[in-house]
Amino acid sequence: MSLECLAPHPNPTWRDRYLDIKYAAKNYANLAKSGLRLGPLRMVGDLFRYRWMTRLLNPNFLLKMATMTRTGPYKEANALVMTGIVEGALKILEDIYTRPGRHVLHEDLVTAELLYGMDLAPWQGEMLSVLGPMVEIAFAQRYLDAAVEAGYPPDMCGLNQTTVGLALEGQIPKPRAIVTSNMPCDASLASYTGISRALGGVPVFRLDTPWGFYSERAVDYFVVQLKEMIAFLEEHTEGRMDWDRLREVCERRNAAHEYESALWDLMREKPAPMAGEPVYFGSLMHMTLSPGTPESVEYWKRMVQIAGKLRKRGGALPDERFRCAMWNAPTLPMPELFVWAEQKWGVALLMEMLTYHREQYIDTKSPETMLRGIARIIMQTPMARHARGPMDNFFSDLFHLYEYFGLDMIWLGGQIGCKNALATCGVLREKCRERGIPLLILDFDIADARVMSPAGIREQAERFMETVMHAEPL
Repeated sequence: MSLECLAPHPNPTWRDRYLDIKYAAKNYANLAKSGLRLGPLRMVGDLFRYRWMTRLLNPNFLLKMATMTRTGPYKEANALVMTGIVEGALKILEDIYTRPGRHVLHEDLVTAELLYGMDLAPWQGEMLSVLGPMVEIAFAQRYLDAAVEAGYPPDMCGLNQTTVGLALEGQIPKPRAIVTSNMPCDASLASYTGISRALGGVPVFRLDTPWGFYSERAVDYFVVQLKEMIAFLEEHTEGRMDWDRLREVCERRNAAHEYESALWDLMREKPAPMAGEPVYFGSLMHMTLSPGTPESVEYWKRMVQIAGKLRKRGGALPDERFRCAMWNAPTLPMPELFVWAEQKWGVALLMEMLTYHREQYIDTKSPETMLRGIARIIMQTPMARHARGPMDNFFSDLFHLYEYFGLDMIWLGGQIGCKNALATCGVLREKCRERGIPLLILDFDIADARVMSPAGIREQAERFMETVMHAEPL
């Protein structure tokens, strides 16, 4: 992938250069240590078996993308999130290899707190489908084509289609069990049937989220399912529930969420003392992929500290001209979209759909209260709560954030495979028009750059900034 649309910061300080060297070296060191722990023979064998490994062995691409245009504490915040993603992904990979009897594949919207409480080794099914296209623009194409050739609809959500294709091509390590749900859409629901079949009939447990998931009756229903899921995992894996361990996981998640919420409060100020990748990539890593870990608490604590420094310096961006939220699917083949928008137009991305966790804290008094808290988190997780129930679930958070952060515009990911979101576009246009909110709907595919190239995505954004926002490039 090329980063030609980004220009390096024109006046890097000696500390900026030091940060470049420090965090690039940290990524390579983590990669080397992981190889040593797994063993050179296993690593070489897996490089031949899993094609994606060689493609993802460039641990510093995302680091460069997020840091090359930034300086000072904001540069360090971006370096921290990108090295944290590499370190976290390597840890997950090591865990499933060294503890195969505890390896569980779980859907991205079924968060891993209970799996950690059972001392299992979770692998998020969509992890490669998210990371792959961000590191290599053509990553998903082979797997998308494999899924279509196997009979899956070509207009199915590219994220689910890529995950199915990975399984069909033997690129997902075989787990002892799979945990999934009926969220957020039919494509996701259908994909795990194919994934289980492609992996040789791995046993699957499906969580059923009610339509009206905000009610206490729905929580009662879902808690019973969680108990059944625990029994299922104890039957099919070596994991056993340890309620004290789960309590520690939940308390760490609460602490991380408290720091994250404090950061959001700081970001209401103009100019914002934090924006972009540290906010939304940090949430994907530390609240979705590996929640309740010590690293997640430390990360959000550091972000609050760095935001405090940036607040004194006059904000994260050198020239914040516009404040924006990105709603619906991210532009995976163009992860640099908001680095570019920040540098060229002064657009500060403050929030996006997958980042906005607004569930309650988990009450850790007893196993029952913890299960009720986790039930709410899973049922109300980002995207899941926006794609189920009445249409207002999709809009209410978005308009709340518009007011909460004092935004200037909304960018919507109108990815072609998301039928739910595309169906709401007309209503969203009307609602935004009534409120006087500038709205950009970006046409693209979440995984396949053959549908819309990064240059095409940028062109749509440029036309919007020039004709609707009447802005001049910086």
